[in-house]
Amino acid sequence: MKYMMFVCTDAEPDTDREEWPDIEAWVAENDARGRRLRGAELAAETAATTVRVRGGELILSDGPFAETKEVIVGFDLLECADLDEAIEVARAHPMARAGRLELRPFADSEQ
Repeated sequence: MKYMMFVCTDAEPDTDREEWPDIEAWVAENDARGRRLRGAELAAETAATTVRVRGGELILSDGPFAETKEVIVGFDLLECADLDEAIEVARAHPMARAGRLELRPFADSEQ
């Protein structure tokens, strides 16, 4: 199954002093195993543009629309056997400690 993993900041990161996983090692391992199909860091939220149409009128807003302290800063497209495997992949990502990761399966698992 394919999962989109949104990489987000978090107002309450882990305060444990244990060494955090290395992102380069996480990427290399998951690329080698074929579980990470693509991923990228996103530009700062200040570069975002929100697009809406209301009553036929185009409405553009600078920045993200949601009023939140957490911001999506990147993504990874994962190919995993099931949700349990996707959770294990996410658990090892450094942002599981510094931020939060949202796993979302594609509506059509054949995509």
